[in-house]
Amino acid sequence: QVQLVESGGGLVQAGGSLRLSCAASGRSFGDRTMAWFRQAPGKEREFVAGISWAGGRTRYADSVKGRFTISRDNPKNTVYLQMNSLKPEDTAVYYCAATGRIAQPPTSGDYDYWGQGTQVTVSS
Repeated sequence: QVQLVESGGGLVQAGGSLRLSCAASGRSFGDRTMAWFRQAPGKEREFVAGISWAGGRTRYADSVKGRFTISRDNPKNTVYLQMNSLKPEDTAVYYCAATGRIAQPPTSGDYDYWGQGTQVTVSS
C-alpha cells in the first residue's frame, strides 16, 4: 500500500509559479513510477507529467512542456511538480498518482494509488 498526500496548491496570477509536493508513505515508493494528473471542472482527468522510479525518465503532456518540471526525492519519499508561467487554463485539481508499471503511462486507469488532490487556481 502507498498513501499519497499533495500540498502546495493555491491561487496565483497568470505568469506566476507554484511548486506542488506529494508525500508518500507505505512500502516501495522508490520502486514506483509517479505522476501528476489534473482535472478541471466539467472535464476528464488528464495526464500532466510522469517520472520513472529512479528519476531518469520523464514524460510531459504537450500543454505543459517547457513550463512544468517533475522531480522526485526518493530518500524523502516525495515527488514534486514545479509549475512556471502558469496560465488560467492550468486551473484544476492536481492529483499525485503511483503505479508499479515501468513506463510513465498517460492513462489514469494504469495507476494504482491516488492522493486526494490539491486545488490550483490561476487568475487572469
